[in-house]
Amino acid sequence: MPATIETKGNALTYETIEAEAGLKAALAMSRADLVDAVRDSDLKGRGGAGFPTGMKWGFCAAEKADQKYIICNADEGEPGTFKDRVILTRFADLVFEGMTIGGRAIGASLGIIYLRAEYTYLRPHLVEVIQRRRAAGLLGHDVCGVEGFDFDILVAMGAGAYVCGEETALIESLEGFRGEPRNRPPFPVVAGLLNNPTVVNNVETLASVAAIFAKGADWFKTFGTDKSTGYKLFSISGDCDKPGVYEFPWGITVADLLKEVGGEGAKAVQIGGASGVCVPARDFARALAFEDIPTGGSVMVIGPERDILDVAENFLDFFVEESCGQCTPCRLGNVQMLEAVKLLKKGECPPAFLANVKALGATMQVASKCGLGQTSPSAFLSILEGFGDEIANRAPSA
Repeated sequence: MPATIETKGNALTYETIEAEAGLKAALAMSRADLVDAVRDSDLKGRGGAGFPTGMKWGFCAAEKADQKYIICNADEGEPGTFKDRVILTRFADLVFEGMTIGGRAIGASLGIIYLRAEYTYLRPHLVEVIQRRRAAGLLGHDVCGVEGFDFDILVAMGAGAYVCGEETALIESLEGFRGEPRNRPPFPVVAGLLNNPTVVNNVETLASVAAIFAKGADWFKTFGTDKSTGYKLFSISGDCDKPGVYEFPWGITVADLLKEVGGEGAKAVQIGGASGVCVPARDFARALAFEDIPTGGSVMVIGPERDILDVAENFLDFFVEESCGQCTPCRLGNVQMLEAVKLLKKGECPPAFLANVKALGATMQVASKCGLGQTSPSAFLSILEGFGDEIANRAPSA
């Protein structure tokens, strides 16, 4: 079993949540009130996209269907992200509690946790927690004694494909097909798993749902900013003294985060994993928030001795490998960007070629079928913008 990633700094808020307090409070409310409570909290998805959770639940709850599903996306495949692993290891009950509340709100009878293939070692632990919850009447028939509320959870394994972090590719994988994104619309809340209305939420999102019902939407909104409510878990790695999982309220600046983790002196910070943006030191006053720099939680500190083009090459190697190849912008665009980086490292990239590749990256962001191709140019383009002088002054190779 891999070594446990320890949390750093203050105790996580999840440790302060009373067991089943959120579920008990939720089951005393109507389904409509459950959706309204999540909407009132302004909780946004913690997986990176930041879609309002209450809005997603409301869309699915409004659909008329005999069968609905709620899926926990535990396919934590973004490079530099490992906070969901900590949540699943230490707070699995909160995640399942959030799934149960979600099932009640949208009218689902089954929840599925889609677990990353590399987290296979966590499956016995999660199955044990589910079995214990069934035995305690927290899952199964008439949950918590609420007549007619039948809800259960099972664990399904992914196969190691990064693209399955995208919700429609995840659903395709669950149905036994190759993990490829679907055309949208229809969206999963209308036609998801087995063509039934389906909500897909991130691990951290669901744990936060349980906390919100335990302590109230007003309590949750005391954290963060007006547009980014609540607290957030961050996976901190790279060139810093104290890597680990940290909890901060939305709105913390990059500079203040670096002070907490011993990363002062960094030349840049890659925020949002390989698909995120590279923030140069001159912009460290910017805030981690949906209205400034959104992120699913990955923060990679890049020290002053790092070659910034090595960083770009590493990310693009990853995307060339992980692209499903279904759409042309992503399939060909990542290869072209990688070629440009390799030429830049040699000091041999023709200006016209670089200009064309930059334009191609912008096209990918609007023309790719799913989030992989839409975000894979982000690091490359932000590195070109933030470190143009360093790159331009590179001497040609001998």
